[in-house]
Amino acid sequence: MIKLYGHPFAAFVWKPLIALRERAVPFEFLMVDPDHPENGAALARLAPTGQFPVLVDGARTVVESSVVIEYLDRFGDAPPLVPADPLAAIEVRQMDGIFDDYVAAPMQRIVADALRDPAVRDPHGVAEAKAALSRAYDWLERWLAGRTFAAAGMFSMADCAAAPALFYADWVHEIPAGCAALRDYRARLLAHPSVAHVVDGARPYRPYFPLGAPDRD
Repeated sequence: MIKLYGHPFAAFVWKPLIALRERAVPFEFLMVDPDHPENGAALARLAPTGQFPVLVDGARTVVESSVVIEYLDRFGDAPPLVPADPLAAIEVRQMDGIFDDYVAAPMQRIVADALRDPAVRDPHGVAEAKAALSRAYDWLERWLAGRTFAAAGMFSMADCAAAPALFYADWVHEIPAGCAALRDYRARLLAHPSVAHVVDGARPYRPYFPLGAPDRD
């Protein structure tokens, strides 16, 4: 059986968790936290810097959330999360990268700053990260106009990336009312069954969010 190392509150772990649920692939989840030191030790051996998620399938180890999702396309009967058509696949990978690099990355920069000792926090860096999110929101608002999903007219790897990125980004730098298409897309994602399942699994850990978890989601 496939094994996935991670933590259910981690944004980049959500991506393969959503894919696993979307494709109905049986798996064992191995929690990485202080209560499971053996899993942390295994992760330190399996991943280049001990980061999660990591997927283990027999003798094969797969790291990086997007690569894990592409690997999962070989399992189950659901449509692939990266389409076979080359141009559609390029669009999916493009949007996967945009959500990772231009939404999730600045969001995590803001969260990481909140976890620091107050004496070494970087308000200038936080302001830059929020400005980057605002630019990304504006671009995504234009991109998503008239679309149900992020790419290729189907639920894909891009939506697996968008769900955690937008979920947490809205917590740290709220998506403005003027970005109605983006706000509606986020709401559709959170209602999608595989995403909703992963969101529910993370609810017990919300008190650990350093900026305070809103009660609207």
